[in-house]
Amino acid sequence: MDTAARPDTPRPAPHPLVSVAELERELRGDRPPRLLDVRWRLDRPDGRPAHRAGHLPGAVYVDLDSELARHGQAPTEGRHPLPTTDELQRSARGWGLREGEPVVVYDDLGGQSAARAWWSLRAAGVADVRLLDGGLTAWTSAGRPLETGDVQPAPGDVVLGSGQLPTIDADDAAVFPSHGVLVDSRAGERYRGEVEPVDPRAGHVPGAVSVPTAGNLDAAGLFLEPAALRARYEEAGVASGTPVAVYCGSGVTAAHAAVALTVAGFDPVLFPGSWSAWSSDPGRPVATGAEPGRPADRGSR
Repeated sequence: MDTAARPDTPRPAPHPLVSVAELERELRGDRPPRLLDVRWRLDRPDGRPAHRAGHLPGAVYVDLDSELARHGQAPTEGRHPLPTTDELQRSARGWGLREGEPVVVYDDLGGQSAARAWWSLRAAGVADVRLLDGGLTAWTSAGRPLETGDVQPAPGDVVLGSGQLPTIDADDAAVFPSHGVLVDSRAGERYRGEVEPVDPRAGHVPGAVSVPTAGNLDAAGLFLEPAALRARYEEAGVASGTPVAVYCGSGVTAAHAAVALTVAGFDPVLFPGSWSAWSSDPGRPVATGAEPGRPADRGSR
């Protein structure tokens, strides 16, 4: 597990979510947040055309594949390894992010891609970063305006660090169910091993429980209330004082589950390599079906 020390006097993090009404008020205030448009999805990874066609006023486009991930050296690093601190800082300065500036991230996928930016910036020490609840859909449904074209901000001066949010690797994930709850946030059919559209093998990490990310949102694409989120994860075995870790296909939507768990009052850790890393290692065992299965040994390869 990443055990990098937190600052001696960390500033308390704000609530992970911001509503359309709250954001609109803040944009009119004397300290407006930097807006980051993180539109990405598996079937349409390049969100630039959609961004140019219409985005929140002043929002800067963020390329998840090249700015919130790096190219791994081996398949066992997963499809979206986290960027280095230097890489993320360079990208963040390109977005115009300045030291101490608040940030709001959004997408058009219920936050499932923008959450990667929320997690990455929080882990890098940005204290005030929030996810727009409901994203672009909530903004336009409320009758708020969009603007078109590209946004080219002046370079920022933000200084980023690392280790502000903990992570686990595949060895940690193997034994995590023996002392905590390892949450698989993919769709149920992928967890059960019925389908696998992207990664080398179908199934789940032995001992992991299934809590699909999509169930954290209501019919309007907004996060459930904290009590409902808490009940959902408690039903899967998550409890106060029990460690909880999350993974997904490649570490992107797992950050969305991390947002939900944080809203629910838990302190999740992230397995960035996720299923793409685990399933790429032929020495890692795979469980299938609706039951978690027996946790793997750290040393079993």
